[in-house]
Amino acid sequence: MNIKEASKLTNVSSDTIRYYEKIGLLPRIDRTSSGIRNIDKRIIRRINFVKQMRSAGMSIEKLLKYMNLVDSAEENISEQKNLLNEQLKIMEEKRNDFDSAIKHLRWKLEHYEDHMAEAEAELKKLEKEHERK
Repeated sequence: MNIKEASKLTNVSSDTIRYYEKIGLLPRIDRTSSGIRNIDKRIIRRINFVKQMRSAGMSIEKLLKYMNLVDSAEENISEQKNLLNEQLKIMEEKRNDFDSAIKHLRWKLEHYEDHMAEAEAELKKLEKEHERK
């Protein structure tokens, strides 16, 4: 299939697929005699894998390192697992930050009249005082 079809199938833009190939996240993609990329199921699987890892928050730099380990002739399971564990810790920290922010917003909504309205009025007052200067 060509890159446009692969893009639709994977929901990854053609530009991103080209970029991933250029930087080495994807292996070199075979081309037809006219130079059009000929993307097979192996590349589709790789695009989906990279997409999943990016969705898990893994940086391009770490993902390149991880994929180099995967593609290596040597077995690097412990290094691969270390990278995955590092990413898991990062995502758990982010989840904790989101959970904290959600709790804070819920509290603000539950106490809007006795807290937020007063705080917003103070902000408006300070802004008006600043404008008068």
